[in-house]
Amino acid sequence: MNKTTFINTVRFILLILLQVIIFNNINFLGYINPYIYILFIIFFPFDKDNRILFLFFSFLLGLSIDIFCDSGGVHAAACVCTAYCRPLMMRSVFGLSYDYHTIKIEKTHFGQRVNYLIILILTHHFILFSLEIFSFAHILLILKKTIFSAIFTLILCLIFISLFSRKSS
Repeated sequence: MNKTTFINTVRFILLILLQVIIFNNINFLGYINPYIYILFIIFFPFDKDNRILFLFFSFLLGLSIDIFCDSGGVHAAACVCTAYCRPLMMRSVFGLSYDYHTIKIEKTHFGQRVNYLIILILTHHFILFSLEIFSFAHILLILKKTIFSAIFTLILCLIFISLFSRKSS
């Protein structure tokens, strides 16, 4: 097992445990929940050759959260859709850097990083809450949960990225 595989395996397990044990118990005002497990999708290595593997791991990530939360597959669907759309999101934010695989999220400009995270998190949360509520009659509730949970998740993701990124010397 190489270093990248080991790091991704540890990240996968750790993010599931953090989400299930800590972050699923945070519920501000009834509709603000952080979903920190999305960091796995954000940090997974960018390689066009392992796209099927990435989609499979994203499905496993969402399925694991669904099993612990008894949520019927909404996290798995949101993770797979977000992972499938990630190359388009990256190309729109990072441009040629994405095409040449020279991106490290922790080393990108702050503005690009925030734009990428906002697009990815909003996509994930909108799909998640749309499937969870599953009613266009409640579109305002879906949007409210999406926006406020996305803000909280974005702040936590930025904190985690800054805390755990390797400092360049």
